Amino acid sequence: MSSTKKLKLEDLGRIDIETFKEAKKTPLVVVLDNVRSMHNVGAIFRTADAFLIEKIVLCGITPQPPHREIHKAALGATESVNWVYEKDITEALQNLKKESFKIIGIEQTTSSETITDYSINKEEKYALVLGNEVDGLSEEGLSHYDTFLEIPQLGTKHSLNVSVCGGIVMWEFFKYLK
Repeated sequence: MSSTKKLKLEDLGRIDIETFKEAKKTPLVVVLDNVRSMHNVGAIFRTADAFLIEKIVLCGITPQPPHREIHKAALGATESVNWVYEKDITEALQNLKKESFKIIGIEQTTSSETITDYSINKEEKYALVLGNEVDGLSEEGLSHYDTFLEIPQLGTKHSLNVSVCGGIVMWEFFKYLK
């Protein structure tokens, strides 16, 4: 039998919220465009906390903290990760462009590039936009994207849960930007 032991929470050396707030962030913003599920929103907050994401922008019908259902999945990450609400996705994307973010839509389109083929530049700032669980990205925002990326999928389903997709793309960008 191996002498491997699982680490306890106190063994992990996690930072507190104040230290998180002061820490140098990954130059990445996650935008949620009409994501309807509070559990998905909470899961995205939790993943954003794990990768020291700069900010989350909640748009349209996306639910906002504080809410018990968001908190269930976020486990307190709504307190650490900075977030803002902007009703209109077009305005949100225009504001990010003004701040020199490259706007990346995570969507299957006629011009999508596979995420594994996309070159992530450490000198750039990126905004990753995740869309509604059924309808994807809002049509009115499509002209504001610099590019569209999709995750390769080989099974029978044509999409991933938005929080799973968010975790994959945040990790892919975090690997190069950290």
